Amino acid sequence: MGASRPFSTALGSRPASPPPAPTSTAVRPAALHLILRRTLGDDPPVGITAFDGTVLGDPDASLRLHVRTPAALSYVLTAPNELGLARAYITGQLDVIGDLYAVLRALTTADELTRADRMLLAARLAREFTDQLRPAPIPSEEAPSRIRRAARGLRHSKTRDSEAISRHYDVSNRFYELVLGPSMAYTCACYPDDAASLEDAQFHKFDLVCRKLALEPGMRLLDVGCGWGGMVAHAAEHYGVRAIGVTLSRQQAEWAQRDLAERGLADRAEVHHLDYRDVTGSGFDAVSSIGLTEHIGARNVPSYFRFLHGKLRPGGRLLNHCIVRPHTYDSHRTGPFIDRYVFPDGELEGVGAIVSAMQDNGFEVRHAENLREHYARTLAAWCANLDTHWDAAVAESGVQRARVWALYMAASRLSFERHQLELQQVLGVKVGEHGDASMPLRPDWGV
Repeated sequence: MGASRPFSTALGSRPASPPPAPTSTAVRPAALHLILRRTLGDDPPVGITAFDGTVLGDPDASLRLHVRTPAALSYVLTAPNELGLARAYITGQLDVIGDLYAVLRALTTADELTRADRMLLAARLAREFTDQLRPAPIPSEEAPSRIRRAARGLRHSKTRDSEAISRHYDVSNRFYELVLGPSMAYTCACYPDDAASLEDAQFHKFDLVCRKLALEPGMRLLDVGCGWGGMVAHAAEHYGVRAIGVTLSRQQAEWAQRDLAERGLADRAEVHHLDYRDVTGSGFDAVSSIGLTEHIGARNVPSYFRFLHGKLRPGGRLLNHCIVRPHTYDSHRTGPFIDRYVFPDGELEGVGAIVSAMQDNGFEVRHAENLREHYARTLAAWCANLDTHWDAAVAESGVQRARVWALYMAASRLSFERHQLELQQVLGVKVGEHGDASMPLRPDWGV
């Protein structure tokens, strides 16, 4: 991603002017030097320079951090490390020279500051930068804290879920076109081979889902959390089904309806701006849930699958495709950066919890597949798209929004590569009254 640029689009903005040259290259026993050594060690994996002349490591390294202003320090010292660093970076007080993904990969071994460290260093910095160090404003892209969000309704109530989805997805359809590419698929692709493009892989993913659901002409498909309608369109166009998609994002629904009309599919495919809980139809032959489970909340997972089970005919299938934790004992809550900037109220379960909830609420689980490495590749492709279209993305949605997306996609790529996250497809069937699962003895998805 844009490693040759002085400020990679992975960070979301290039500085208005080159970073000021450090006033001294000598190792200084100052507070800023101390904080950097405390977190990164004497030989950091990336070069560090700062506004006060501090230098740590190689100042000419291909991967570098530049602390542009005292405000960057205010962010780091007044918030948990992940959130504070994100604020500094999103506002441009912290620059990255080189590829963001490579910088994050190099820095993941850094130690976090303890609360005692932050208090001590804050006091030292306050003495050294009395006229410069002051509380920094919270970026406008940041969502309210969990406590403040509680005033807007119960967690995962329809109102609060609608606000959370709108905050993330109703950014700009054009912005997402630049990042996602022609498929407008904002979920993990499935790469059939190493040479496959992102578009090839997204087509392959939708085809895989259709085949796992055993779709045939004339069947009825319900796609919950349908995004920009990629699955709905693919199933209608290539498998001849009648498909209904629902999304909580008004902008997604409007884009999807236009796309279906332009592709000549409006007579058998439709997308509605609707909460999945308000779907009234039943007797569907298949249900696809691609990237929605992450938004419904861990406590609602059982009722979610119970609801979808009620929408299917006997013998009908559900394919659930979602991000999961590597273990069932991992916390459901996302970190502060993801919660405040990317997916407010998002929660992730282990695949064991997903399987158990499906089993306990009417489904016979017939197949599970982990696409973890595929999501890392998907994210790398999205990052490359953002890098290529950086100027247009900033013009469309602002530099801070672009920085948020660049940071979260690069960090998520690392999480999938290092097995901190997984992407699991789980196939379930609503078994008939006498045990008929309408499944072949040995399914072959053929893709």
